[in-house]
Amino acid sequence: MAKKSPKRSFNDVLSLLGSQRFDVAPAQEGAKRTPNAFQVRKNGCAAEIAAAPDGTVMMLSHPGWVLNGEISRLLDKGYQKFLKTSHLEIPATADKLRALHEFSEELNEATGATSLYNQSLGTTSDVYMYDRVKGRA
Repeated sequence: MAKKSPKRSFNDVLSLLGSQRFDVAPAQEGAKRTPNAFQVRKNGCAAEIAAAPDGTVMMLSHPGWVLNGEISRLLDKGYQKFLKTSHLEIPATADKLRALHEFSEELNEATGATSLYNQSLGTTSDVYMYDRVKGRA
């Protein structure tokens, strides 16, 4: 069963993240052009959040490893996971996947997001691209 933390207001989440040694800073231009968006970083990982209309937290981007100043997406090609940005794609190492998983869990707990069983087991990918099913209809 999904474990739910209590919903917190956006300002409460920002102060909580700051106290848990997250770097909290205003997001840059690419934050889906959402006003008052913030980027939270810790241990090489980052995500972008903003205030939802009801005053809670809205995730603008999935947590990802930061490569050349850009938040990467986790890509699963069936045989290995990769970290992909608009200009770069590198293999994901066990250390980076572990840091990304811990970052995601801490961020979900701080924001009061639902903690799902399959996500708590390990890192889930943003995109799955298996080469053996390429071209199938």
